[in-house]
Amino acid sequence: MTATDQSTQEVDDLLLERQLCFALTVASRSVVGVYKPVLERLGLTHPQYLVMLALWERSPRTLKDISDSLLHEPATLSPLLKRLEEAELITRERVPGNERALAITLTEKGAALREQATAVPGEIRERLQLSREEVAELHQAMTGLIAATQRNTSH
Repeated sequence: MTATDQSTQEVDDLLLERQLCFALTVASRSVVGVYKPVLERLGLTHPQYLVMLALWERSPRTLKDISDSLLHEPATLSPLLKRLEEAELITRERVPGNERALAITLTEKGAALREQATAVPGEIRERLQLSREEVAELHQAMTGLIAATQRNTSH
């Protein structure tokens, strides 16, 4: 490789369009934008939808458990939970015997919303024109990337 070739390669590696962080940022924003009108029909924002998904898997859950599952700080989730409680989708109560722990529980209305939400994944695949297999491949790649970043930041 000549000095000119190496210099060209270095410049190419710094192009915005070649940056992984840029592609991920744009992809994330774009995919969340596809979710927005679908979730609006449920009365949810994307972050609220993620909380509800965690609760549909298991309820009640502690605030710490939800924050660990979503990889968010508990303080970030508090305003979301307050809005979900105001919408009567969840309740927040102190755990008896542990005043520091907060139990988040689905209400009947919150549990019933799951039935409407079952259409969301299929509608998103349709809007993105992706098959179930393609979504699974993307998910696997993203999960691997998340694991790599967590290994890197834990040192």
